[in-house]
Amino acid sequence: MAALKRWALAAGLVLGLIWSVVASASMPSWWDPSESCFKKLGPTVGPDATVHTSWFPPSATCDFGNGDVRDYLSTTQSVILSITGLAVLALVAAGIILTLRTLKGDPGPTRSADGADLGRRHRNHLLYGALDVLVLVAVLSAVNVAAIVFGEIIGGVLFAVTTVTALGTLATILDRHTGPLPSTALASRRRGAATGAILFSVIFVATALTGQLPFFRLWAAPLAAITYAVVVHIQWTKAATHQSHPASAQ
Repeated sequence: MAALKRWALAAGLVLGLIWSVVASASMPSWWDPSESCFKKLGPTVGPDATVHTSWFPPSATCDFGNGDVRDYLSTTQSVILSITGLAVLALVAAGIILTLRTLKGDPGPTRSADGADLGRRHRNHLLYGALDVLVLVAVLSAVNVAAIVFGEIIGGVLFAVTTVTALGTLATILDRHTGPLPSTALASRRRGAATGAILFSVIFVATALTGQLPFFRLWAAPLAAITYAVVVHIQWTKAATHQSHPASAQ
């Protein structure tokens, strides 16, 4: 069941990104939609066509003037894209719900701190975790461009969900292997999910403030690594406080 929860969201996001690329390729070019209309449908000469597009249901029309309005997508294309789009959306929604459910419920057995070098574990969590986040965000920054260019609005939204999921998953794995002790699997998932959401929020806000949305820049990678180290250190500090004063923490 746990594997199903993980793969449902992953499959939904991958299929969603593929769908957004296919749907975008079926529409008039975002770069020059008028030219796309003339190449596929219109007269060979004339003023620029007025293009209207819709993602739900996927459709596009080209207005050449004088009441000459033509559908860019056929009815069959629109129906097929609509049905597959709804199916992918349902899979993504189910994956998100199942993933959120993993943040509640039975925490499972507690891993003891007995025999563990917590100081070294703490340093490893900060150092190796920050390096992993640096690499992942650098890759995601490159993928971000492709997702938005080829998938447009839907690709951008799906990429945002994918980024939060990827960062949260990585943070959870790192916490599980090098995070604070004593701890449970549920605590690691919660800390990982919180870390992933915080990292994405920092990257998004910083990109917006610099006026560079929707495309992430490579400087987001070191920013995310530094943010990760700060967040993880705070989590370790809170865990130590909770262990020292369990009654007050409850």
